[in-house]
Amino acid sequence: MQNPFTHISPEGEARMVNVGAKAAAKRSAVAEAWVTVGPVVSEILHKQVGLTKGNVIETARLAGIMGAKRTADLIPLCHPLAIEVVDVEAELIKDRIRIRCRVECEAKTGVEMEAMTAASIAALTIYDMVKSAEKGVEIGPVRLLEKHGGKSGDWLREAEKNGDY
Repeated sequence: MQNPFTHISPEGEARMVNVGAKAAAKRSAVAEAWVTVGPVVSEILHKQVGLTKGNVIETARLAGIMGAKRTADLIPLCHPLAIEVVDVEAELIKDRIRIRCRVECEAKTGVEMEAMTAASIAALTIYDMVKSAEKGVEIGPVRLLEKHGGKSGDWLREAEKNGDY
């Protein structure tokens, strides 16, 4: 059986995938993260008072953008990419925050990791900003929703195909 993991050499060593011969193509990816903040923090966020670190949602959005741009510094085998678009949205839904990140660029490799990193960093930022009010905040799931472009083509999470979140 052929090794399905492109980042593992035939000898079992971690390696960066060689994309040198690939042509650059338009790539995009969308990822999401959920943060369950609970009723106390949710009420505070709805009123946006009592938090000493500032606007939680806006700070998380900016952190997500910064995280996408630094993905190659955080994930050892990721290629550095010239990202063209990072869009991070965060929405408070009852006692949970849904973070949705879209990343685009023209490159020889995809931007799934950049979108996932943006969502993860935004979620961790929310935790950091609300932990003084609630220690039991939970992060998850963090997941890829869709990707477009490249050799493997388009991919859409089944729930996204059905419009189900």
